[in-house]
Amino acid sequence: MPKYLVIVESPAKAKTIKKFLGKNYEVIASNGHVRDLPKSTLGIDLENDFEPKYITIRGKGEVLAALRKAVKKADKVYLATDPDREGEAISWHLYHALKLENKKCSRITFNEITKTAVKDSIKNAREIDMNLVDAQQARRVLDRIVGYQISPILWAKIKRGLSAGRVQSVALRLICDREEEINLFIPQEYWSLEALLDVKGSRKPLAAKFVGDKEKKLEIHNKEEMDQILHSLEGKEFKVDSVKVSERLKKNPLPFTTSTLQQDASSKLNFPTQKTMRIAQQLYEGVDIKGKGTVGLITYLRTDSTRISEEADASAKEYISKHYGDAYVGNGNTAKKSDKKVQDAHEAIRPTYMENSPASIKDQLSRDQFRLYQLIWNRFMASRMAPAKYENTSVKIGAGDYRFTASASKIVFDGFLSVYNINNEKSEGNVMLKSIDKDTVLTLNDFESKQHFTQPPAHYTEASLVRTLEELGIGRPSTYAPTISTIVARRYVVKEKKNLYVTELGEAVNCMMKKGFATIVDVNFTAMMEALLDMVEEGKVRWKSVIENFYPDFEIAVKNAEKELEKVDIADEVTDVICDQCGRNMVVKYGPYGKFLACPGFPECRNTKPHFEKVGVPCPICGSEVVLKKTKKGRKYYGCENNPECEFISWQKPSTIKCKRCGSYMIEKGKKLVCSNKECGYVCNRPEKENSAKEAAVK
Repeated sequence: MPKYLVIVESPAKAKTIKKFLGKNYEVIASNGHVRDLPKSTLGIDLENDFEPKYITIRGKGEVLAALRKAVKKADKVYLATDPDREGEAISWHLYHALKLENKKCSRITFNEITKTAVKDSIKNAREIDMNLVDAQQARRVLDRIVGYQISPILWAKIKRGLSAGRVQSVALRLICDREEEINLFIPQEYWSLEALLDVKGSRKPLAAKFVGDKEKKLEIHNKEEMDQILHSLEGKEFKVDSVKVSERLKKNPLPFTTSTLQQDASSKLNFPTQKTMRIAQQLYEGVDIKGKGTVGLITYLRTDSTRISEEADASAKEYISKHYGDAYVGNGNTAKKSDKKVQDAHEAIRPTYMENSPASIKDQLSRDQFRLYQLIWNRFMASRMAPAKYENTSVKIGAGDYRFTASASKIVFDGFLSVYNINNEKSEGNVMLKSIDKDTVLTLNDFESKQHFTQPPAHYTEASLVRTLEELGIGRPSTYAPTISTIVARRYVVKEKKNLYVTELGEAVNCMMKKGFATIVDVNFTAMMEALLDMVEEGKVRWKSVIENFYPDFEIAVKNAEKELEKVDIADEVTDVICDQCGRNMVVKYGPYGKFLACPGFPECRNTKPHFEKVGVPCPICGSEVVLKKTKKGRKYYGCENNPECEFISWQKPSTIKCKRCGSYMIEKGKKLVCSNKECGYVCNRPEKENSAKEAAVK
């Protein structure tokens, strides 16, 4: 009997596939890549058509030896790595590392690890797709050139150990730009007004919201405008102008892509993107299920497509009909509209077997595996179900020249919400609206007016950053998680309560990248590079042409940056703080977490202290100096030097100027000063002298 060898990446995947194939098949794992560019050198011949120099990864010698022994015994070899660019590249490297040129060898791929999919892949075996390999090589070489040539400049400019990446630098810039937008945001005052109306036969008053006058909607900007409206409404009769009842459909969601899975797992399960991908990989490769052995529970997890196979669609609808009823079965196969950024190489993320409901296999999964699998299973089932139906009631009410409105929304058919009601949607509004008509008598009980202030844009979370990267066409499904993990690990960004905040170190790196490598951190340029990589995958562009067009301008930028750095003198800043061990004046140093004070007598004296930069503003509480500090995670804030005795803290820099309206201290927002008292909202221009001094300091 012939002997066949199947090579996959991971032992878990090997274990799952092994049970689908007969005794004539040997399944061995390569444990990921076996060849890569060397770590110690660039590994790319810049003078010889950018030819990469691949070497065996350290520690993979034994794995390759075992694979070579298995190859000798086999009559045919199947390369079964993941069905994407990275997987194709791993197969190509295995082909060369194992010298399979004179061996019967084929490439097989499957979107799900099921018996049918694995056996079908062997029937449809093919050659290695060099377009996919070349797209991965182009990305790898681009990233290596950028990282290995910019990182040394960061080392010289800021401190050793820093790194720059083609995608991570853009992600960092997005976070820095958002932080700047938040810091410069000026709150705008506005007011809301509700009329509390008594309705005969009801104990609870009807709350009607102010919308405007007979002509148009109106915004209430301040208390003066509010008082004017309230004055105009004195003694006015409230009458029902119209009652409208309508039906609204809430569409079922699309099945998960990598991006939307990461976003939902972050917001609903509080999973970091890296954790989501790790657990999804476990579900894809296989989990031991009692009575079934090792089972791959979901389809391939790196995808940007919402497409679903006809078989999976039919199977899901059959399950829905059986367990929920025919009324819950959706019409048609919902799919995302075509998008030039979508590669559509695989299906969306879905369960492999519909009968493996989360409840039925809960005891076989870890807590995190169960929660993520339940999210995927529910989302997929919801995507095949009927929309939810709402009955909306809207009542328009007139009072003099002004108009109010009250509304209610009632779920009349839950549809997909029966399995995927993540936001806990329910009927809302006042149920009494059903009994109101044009003849209903309304009596004013009271007015409820509230002051509000507009809020700045929200800080990025991992979920919202992934969504933004996807919308801008930056990176691909496989890059989102490692990109975020890298900028957090480098301490360019810290994560606090889901929010991502840039650190002092991150600001320094971003500032330097914008100044010296504006193209690299340009969102449009990075998106264009992704489009070129897609064209390489489609066979429309040579991969080396991408590098050839990119490198000349990049080389000039590197040389210019090196020349500018030669003129920069990064001398230690001497302070008036005396070392309490040897009496020298301590100096400012840069460490992994930013600035600190160190004794210049090192190594004889190793004394260090935290560095608190004085900002020239007296503490609003006790009058001592306000200093610039950082949280344990590296986020900057302003605090009193007498902390903890004095509790003053502010995320924005305080000003010496007091609010003219309430006397509170003001905070700086670009060229404006804003009252720190949120209930006041007073805003004024910063004095010209302060602005000029700050601009001069920046220059």
